[in-house]
Amino acid sequence: MKTFKKTLLTSLAVLFIVVSAFATGQNDDVREFTIKGTDNMKFDVSLIEASPGETIRITLETVSNMPPQAMAHNIAVVDLDVDVDAFVMASMSARDTEYIAPEYADKVIAHTKMISGGETSVIEFTMPDTPGDYEFVCTFPGHYYGGMKGIIRVN
Repeated sequence: MKTFKKTLLTSLAVLFIVVSAFATGQNDDVREFTIKGTDNMKFDVSLIEASPGETIRITLETVSNMPPQAMAHNIAVVDLDVDVDAFVMASMSARDTEYIAPEYADKVIAHTKMISGGETSVIEFTMPDTPGDYEFVCTFPGHYYGGMKGIIRVN
């Protein structure tokens, strides 16, 4: 009887830990990256290596003392077949939708909110199974052309 109670208590403890992890969104299979966007219109990370179907979490931090109207950042990860120049041009005027052009919404794998100095935004998503270089960009007007871009290489 003591062995049964001990086994039952151990099983309940393990079940509680697993349920708690799912309830809080913790997942050990998620790789995390922090990317900083700065006033010089660059990301401090420009290459991320990922596996097909891998889930990743990106935390974007904006480091700036400028007002949000002048300096804000986001990260938009786009599909392989996207004309990134056209996407960015269309998105620069999409202020009401976080500078993500609605006509490209189905081509965006994930995107953060547009954030200003001292703020953070987190996205978690699963990379496609197709190997290739998936671009991530800032769509705030002028930032992509200033060099604010990177690649998530799936191989």
